[in-house]
Amino acid sequence: MMPNNKLYDREKVLIGLAIFVAVISFPFWFNMGKAAPAPELKLSNKAKAAKQCIAPTPYMRAEHMAILDLWRDTVVRDAKRVYSDNNGRQFNMSLSTGEDSCMGCHVTKADFCDKCHNYASVRPYCWDCHIAPKENK
Repeated sequence: MMPNNKLYDREKVLIGLAIFVAVISFPFWFNMGKAAPAPELKLSNKAKAAKQCIAPTPYMRAEHMAILDLWRDTVVRDAKRVYSDNNGRQFNMSLSTGEDSCMGCHVTKADFCDKCHNYASVRPYCWDCHIAPKENK
């Protein structure tokens, strides 16, 4: 006996397949050509004078959350509060405490942190524990 290769309800199957492909691909073609430009960050005078954070900019863009997690664990578990980079510069291992902390250099959360996090559609949990710095307007 020969198998029957006839496709029953071909029109319904093709319509269903077309709807499925349209729904799955909708986010891609809806946003085509609409990508927002990367935000321009406002650096404080202190950050501009330093010319580099604790590491080169591309590394900081990709790994800053891992660094903050490592710092948190080091402060809590090992009671070490000062980070020294390869050039001998020292930083307070804190997101928001002191002049030599992250927010000591990047003074405006809205213009520095929030712009990139909103652009990347991420909601970091940093400010669940830390008090957001007061910003002068």
